[in-house]
Amino acid sequence: MRTFSAIAGSAAFFIAAPGVIAGLVPWLLTDRWGLPWSNLPGFVPAGGLLIVAAVAALLHAFGRFALEGLGTPAPVAPTERLVIGGIYRHVRNPMYVAVLSIILGQALLFSSWTLVAYAVIGAIAMGSFVRLYEEPTLARRYGAEYETYRRNVPGWLTRLTPWRG
Repeated sequence: MRTFSAIAGSAAFFIAAPGVIAGLVPWLLTDRWGLPWSNLPGFVPAGGLLIVAAVAALLHAFGRFALEGLGTPAPVAPTERLVIGGIYRHVRNPMYVAVLSIILGQALLFSSWTLVAYAVIGAIAMGSFVRLYEEPTLARRYGAEYETYRRNVPGWLTRLTPWRG
């Protein structure tokens, strides 16, 4: 039953957080995606590829929270265990990286400087949240296990080889 609750909670949070931040807000900022698609060579395929890869990474990260951590990404229903498998062996914040990548993919797709600015603002907000809330909370909750993980896996730039810890 715990696994089902974790999956349901993660699905709800997926719609509420990344769905709004990387879906609804960009849709509103681009006049309901009514902008013409980019006519710059390579921007449309690059943007589309970035979006598809980021959505796949985001779904994987959410799945890890529910199945490995038995919880959700929502602070009100955290994981029982520290999630360090799968994509988390390459980067500590794959959800934030994926959401920002989706927004930047849309910026490429629509040649939108507005979305680039939105991604920069989002990156500052996410980075601040991680530094001021998430990292201290995880350090208190998981102690030495989190500190070891934090020392070995970068927060924002992906490791090419997975951490084996």
